[in-house]
Amino acid sequence: MIINQDAVNRALTFIENLKHTKGEWAGQPFKLMAWQKDIVTRLFGTLNPDGTRQYRTCYIEVPRKNGKSTLAAAIANYLLFADGEAGAEIYSAAADRGQASLVFNEAAHMVRTHPALLSRSKVLDSVKRIIIPRNNSFYQTLSAEAYTKHGLNAHGIIFDELHTQKNRELWDVLTTSGGTRRQPLTVAITTAGVDRNSICWELHDYAQKILSGIVEDDTFLPVIYAATDDDNWEDESVWYKANPGLGEFRSIDEMKQMYRRAKETPALEMTFRQLYLNQWVSSYERWLPMDKWDTCGAPFALKELDGQDCYAGLDLASTTDLTALVLVFPNGEGGFQVIPHFWIPLDNIHEAAKRDRVPYPLWLKQGLIHATAGNIIDYTAVEATIDELAEIYHIREIAFDNWNACRLSQDLTDKGYTMVPFSQSVKNMSPPTKELMNITLSGKLKHGGHPVLRWNADNMMVYRDSNDNLKPNKQKATGRIDGMVALIMALDRAIKHENITPHSVYENRGVISFDL
Repeated sequence: MIINQDAVNRALTFIENLKHTKGEWAGQPFKLMAWQKDIVTRLFGTLNPDGTRQYRTCYIEVPRKNGKSTLAAAIANYLLFADGEAGAEIYSAAADRGQASLVFNEAAHMVRTHPALLSRSKVLDSVKRIIIPRNNSFYQTLSAEAYTKHGLNAHGIIFDELHTQKNRELWDVLTTSGGTRRQPLTVAITTAGVDRNSICWELHDYAQKILSGIVEDDTFLPVIYAATDDDNWEDESVWYKANPGLGEFRSIDEMKQMYRRAKETPALEMTFRQLYLNQWVSSYERWLPMDKWDTCGAPFALKELDGQDCYAGLDLASTTDLTALVLVFPNGEGGFQVIPHFWIPLDNIHEAAKRDRVPYPLWLKQGLIHATAGNIIDYTAVEATIDELAEIYHIREIAFDNWNACRLSQDLTDKGYTMVPFSQSVKNMSPPTKELMNITLSGKLKHGGHPVLRWNADNMMVYRDSNDNLKPNKQKATGRIDGMVALIMALDRAIKHENITPHSVYENRGVISFDL
């Protein structure tokens, strides 16, 4: 590889005359770190015999909060102002326009703090656009709808957090839009994801093959900083290996705080591995640490809750499986007490006990579950129990999933109960699922040690998407989790209507930082 030093110096001089826009470096010149300088050197200094750039795609996969978005903003400005391309079209893209705007906003602030660049351009914040009237060039943020992007003629594309892209449509439309340009450039910046059927994994795999020498592609520049599967995730030297900005962009103290939390909780270990060590992790993971769950199991007197406000979650599951109702009582101090109820068809109880490998008949004898006559759940029995509970407690709302509860929900509505449809989607389930973890770890959950609910908790697996959103996953669970689903639904209603601010794990672990 032959580097043209004049081309390198031109790019480095331009970028290092820009200024940082945030944090402790705000207003200071953007002095590239070694790993950033290496990318700029190779990307802009490796030229073809005709003087054009050799690389057309640069794939940068680095853990969050290492300065990759700041570098991307600087590259976008270089392509717009200093690359010698008349009528240049530069685009920021991502899974949504808000994410795409993050790099743009940083680039725009760099322009505002650079008098020479500002005098040549106009920054239009309302439409997320920077224009250079003299040569008809612009930098624009795009929304995510791929079908609207045909007809573009991109000179430069900055694709942020590629791992959150739901499909390859936007990537394909944008990366094929520069066919008439002399040296179009696409820079993809991302953290490791969870979906190995995604466009991001496809590029990750391709980049790895280039780095290992399996594939030769002189137009593709792969940059990956990550811990390998063989690395010890607890070793600080591995942290520095995966985080080229550790100690400068990323705080080592904050990383240690997150590590201590991850040691306690399997789910947070996966978060640490993905966001801090840049490892591709599974979409499914075991959730609650059962030792922490058990510390919340001290018995309490049901009588003390008589007449108290509560919120219910109702998970009917299947007519032949376990049905769960969970009441959640806010205690006024940010904590919650929980009373669960379960139903199972009596005719199937022994078969279900063998299938699920739990003592349903014993639990029935101990009064821990209800059995309804027949071989399917009798919803009238569920309704009758709810009526009995309403005589003791003030049930303010009952959250339910429309999928399997239409008849029962209508009957309860007719009786005057406030029924709240609650789709068990990632969007709905993620906030209360995370809050359940928080109150469990902080000891602010009181569930009385109910054996059936504990069994559900021990079974629970969660699905995690690319944006770190979570939801319980019944298909991947090791057994029934209906009680946990009902608990999460009820907890959501309690948080929203009791003016309770969700406890943040950030208070204890520090912030999971995102590149901005």
